[in-house]
Amino acid sequence: MQAVDDPMPLTLADVTIRLAERTLLSVSATVMPGEVLTVMGPSGSGKSTLLAFAGGFVDPAFRVSGRILIGDRDLTDVPANKRRAGILFQDPLLFPHLSVGGNILFAMPQAVKGHKMRRQLAERALEQVGLAGFFDRDPETLSGGQKARVALQRTLVSAPRYLLLDEPFSKLDAALRQQTRALVFSKAKAAGVPIILVTHDGADAEAAGGRVIEIGSEAEA
Repeated sequence: MQAVDDPMPLTLADVTIRLAERTLLSVSATVMPGEVLTVMGPSGSGKSTLLAFAGGFVDPAFRVSGRILIGDRDLTDVPANKRRAGILFQDPLLFPHLSVGGNILFAMPQAVKGHKMRRQLAERALEQVGLAGFFDRDPETLSGGQKARVALQRTLVSAPRYLLLDEPFSKLDAALRQQTRALVFSKAKAAGVPIILVTHDGADAEAAGGRVIEIGSEAEA
């Protein structure tokens, strides 16, 4: 797995999100490397829009003020593809035209040279989550839990500066949710980067084990 050089804290500085004339949320927080900040709120509270702001892909229907920084570097106006944010969504979003291993290779930094080395690292990433021998599998043949594990490793192998988790367990059944939640938090914390989780599930926040910011609104987000 690719390591991140000198992990730095992630700062949300005076971030306010508005929809029309309604203020959905205002947040200021610093997340240290290896720490999880959980933002909890019901559907429509603006929490996913906060994550989108951190990732650089806010829907233009929303007005957002404030800044996001990694260390001392201001990322607010940096394009999404230049931020090196690792993102896990509710759906794994695996590329159907690529094999399982191809999905991992797609995210691997170009700095990793050589076909043999890249394949070895991809196979090792799969082995680490109990998917040894799955390199050539079609993603459509995987279970929901297996897809979630591939999505996790694809995100981590990209050597992100920080991780954004957008309710990644919400579509899993109860037993699988608990297992996948434990794996994701274990691997994410081991990566040693700041992590922001948004969720409406208190069990997610409890498993994350970090600070919790609770928000609430009736507006749609």
